[in-house]
Amino acid sequence: MSRRDLGTTVAALRDLPINYCEENAPPAVTAGWHRDRRVLELGAEAPGEPEPDGVFRTAQALVNHYEFSDPAILRAAFRHPADLVGRDMLLEARFLVLRFLMGVRITAEHDEIRTGPDGPERVIGWSYETLRGHLEQGRLTYELAKSLETGRVRFRIEAYSRRAPIPNPILRLGFRLFGRRTQLRFYRQAQARLNRLLQSPPGPPRPGPDGLVRAPSGVEPGRFESFTLRIAHPGA
Repeated sequence: MSRRDLGTTVAALRDLPINYCEENAPPAVTAGWHRDRRVLELGAEAPGEPEPDGVFRTAQALVNHYEFSDPAILRAAFRHPADLVGRDMLLEARFLVLRFLMGVRITAEHDEIRTGPDGPERVIGWSYETLRGHLEQGRLTYELAKSLETGRVRFRIEAYSRRAPIPNPILRLGFRLFGRRTQLRFYRQAQARLNRLLQSPPGPPRPGPDGLVRAPSGVEPGRFESFTLRIAHPGA
């Protein structure tokens, strides 16, 4: 996809609504939904609020820039600079020679003190919700939490999701066979990748000439990318 086409596709996300009704989703309704929670210990700092250059703030930058995403499974493009809440992100899900282009919108940002397993903890993060045309419906939250008493820093992924209506019967069958498996693999890979990046974090994101950030950074198109099939907004 050319820079111009990608910019147009990202800009068009603003006109897409969220593809499910919150009143019919968790916690109000749980039947038919997957509910996931994954927690990874990232390290520790001195007790108290996060250190300026410590594990917590370093991980925060990586999470906000979507660097933790495994590029073999999922890539993203979004406009930068821009506010975090309201950011539309075009996700490219990759499966064999297929590339599914789908939209999500960041609808909440978190920065608060909560009661955690080790007492009070500073929690920051954000949540996105799926837009019309996505293969799934639901909400996904990425959070970092630091125990103010022990200094332990954790990365948490929390989500609820279900398959969206998919008009194409072949894609519908493929998602039924591989969608959930790929989703769980993405969670595992995201946690492992964030842990690795903490050892040598990349610099801040650099938008291209079109003003878009491609995440994760430093990833080039594959050798046979011109032979792949791109399908935009495959869900109903």
